Amino acid sequence: MASVLHKWLWHHEYWLPPGITWDDLESSEHALYPQPRDLVIAIPYAVVFVILRFLYERWIAVPLSKHMGVKEKIRRKVPPKPALEKVYTTKSTCPKEHDLLALAKQCGISIQEVKVWFRNRRNQDRPSITQRFCDASWRFAFYLLAFIYGLRVLLDKPWFWNQQECWKGYPRQVMMPSQYWYYMIEMAFYWSLLLRVSLDVKRKDFKEQMIHHVATIFLIGFSYSANYIRVGTIIMLVHDASDYIMECAKMFNYAGWRRTCDGLFVVFALVFIITRLVIFPVWVMHTTLYSSMEVFQPFLGYYLFNFLLVVLQVLHIFWAYLILRMAVKFVFAGKVEKDERSDVDESDGTEEDGRMESKSMSSPNHNGVLNKITNGMKSKSNERNRLPKAR
Repeated sequence: MASVLHKWLWHHEYWLPPGITWDDLESSEHALYPQPRDLVIAIPYAVVFVILRFLYERWIAVPLSKHMGVKEKIRRKVPPKPALEKVYTTKSTCPKEHDLLALAKQCGISIQEVKVWFRNRRNQDRPSITQRFCDASWRFAFYLLAFIYGLRVLLDKPWFWNQQECWKGYPRQVMMPSQYWYYMIEMAFYWSLLLRVSLDVKRKDFKEQMIHHVATIFLIGFSYSANYIRVGTIIMLVHDASDYIMECAKMFNYAGWRRTCDGLFVVFALVFIITRLVIFPVWVMHTTLYSSMEVFQPFLGYYLFNFLLVVLQVLHIFWAYLILRMAVKFVFAGKVEKDERSDVDESDGTEEDGRMESKSMSSPNHNGVLNKITNGMKSKSNERNRLPKAR
């Protein structure tokens, strides 16, 4: 059964142009071609990335966060309430109004106190600012190094400057060692993100991020198997071009460097719009949809590959819409009322909880462009507080 499934899944007519078989792309001493079985090595490499990330966060990111001035907020520890804890762990972290009333009667406290208990309890499970900084720092380091390596791989290649060259001699295009490692590193990284999905910082666009990661893994895997190596490396470079700027802006935001963060956000927005909404559809998607047709007839892999590119482009438009909304508010209002990507349920509501428990307590918050992206404040009233001194 397994052999039949394997033979059906890897049938050459699905993955290669008409008239081409896997035998035509068999590697030899003089020519190295991508083989689908090579992709398996990305899984153990992903485990290596998880280990490297742990070491990086412990020995580099945490000391760096302290050096940059990242400060943790005081979070109240909830008093032990077995009945409330049972509901929190087994039923819901945010009970409905009728459930809150029943719990208040059961515990002999007010509904307001029950709400405060659940809010503080949720805060205890949310990642600290240092954890968020470490997450952004790790992604920044990878995306920056991947972008630099991608430039090294592509800058001297003719298909980087003329996309028509991506299809010259296709599919019998010899793979270079630098292209192989570029693919394996990128795929292993995205696999490592999926392996750590339960631990990473979650945002409002969590589902879109997961769709992006899965689509990226399928896209990388398919383009490698079908020897779309040349256009595939360009796609990866285009995506890495803006990601490291965003992660760097988050790092400065967590550290409270407002002006630096806002400046980086502007740069990120410009690079994102240019690479994802101009270069990607106008040059990359155009060559995969039309220029490739001059070399081979459409086959199943052609439609699958371009479908995945369309999925990515839809996500690009979605994120560009959120970014532009933030940019417009920043330009005309001088601040962003709410981060379009932040998830309210993941916010740190310690200050709000304090005001609910005691009206005399208050805490100043920051109003930077990416403040809500990374800090995720719950209440709009927080936004009326003054800006701190920029560094």
